[in-house]
Amino acid sequence: MQGTIFDIKHFAVHDGPGIRQTIFFKGCPLNCWWCHNPESQNIEPEDFIRVNKLDGKEFKKGEEIGYKITKDELFKIISGDKIFFEESDGGVTFSGGEPLMQADFLYETALLSKQNNIHTCLDTTGFASEKTIQKIASVIDCFLFDIKIIDNELHKKYTGVSVVGILNNLQWLDANHKNVILRFPVIPGITNTSKNLNEIKEFISGLKNTKQIDLLPFHTISKSKYNRFNKEYKMGDTPAISDNEMKELKKEFETIGFTVGIGG
Repeated sequence: MQGTIFDIKHFAVHDGPGIRQTIFFKGCPLNCWWCHNPESQNIEPEDFIRVNKLDGKEFKKGEEIGYKITKDELFKIISGDKIFFEESDGGVTFSGGEPLMQADFLYETALLSKQNNIHTCLDTTGFASEKTIQKIASVIDCFLFDIKIIDNELHKKYTGVSVVGILNNLQWLDANHKNVILRFPVIPGITNTSKNLNEIKEFISGLKNTKQIDLLPFHTISKSKYNRFNKEYKMGDTPAISDNEMKELKKEFETIGFTVGIGG
């Protein structure tokens, strides 16, 4: 069995507990306006020309984003960091893109990890069938679950997909006592409107077992990636979120009983 990934980050400390290895899967069914990894959206490997400038001259170099790998090859890489996982109560985190687009490959790789006592996290949009999310839940120890916009029409406008199945999957994970840490991207004028914030807080207040959320501030670092990969950047001149705005938002979510982190 093969999957397609585009990066592996060793010694990650913001993608779940302890020291982690984060595997970035290629492909995502969403097309979020603010996506920080536009190179992850297409599930197939892609060729690009990187242009570097020095002393007024341009130097071009071919670059491939994404490559095929078997589950055994990937697990060999994962297990290479096992000593760090054991010493820090860490493990492997599957991110993307959206790993659930490659659900069978994700399941088999996560199963291998579980069988070898490696803690597993899934960083996910939650966009998948009920059958898929329930199967994957059997091999995932912790879900880092995005919640963006509650209004379905606005969700479709800014991400390209319906939010209904995502919210249903989140409720199923919560009702079945799965370990879930919510992640809320704070995007100016899109997710941090008064209407959406109130709807988000109302929805997550109804969750019984999920009481932790990380607020992810919008930044402009990825803008150069869109130019590099010749993709449309929809956020224009939107400024980054200030630290003070994030602190005030943190207080808002704490008032409904959540443990709140900034970044993640």
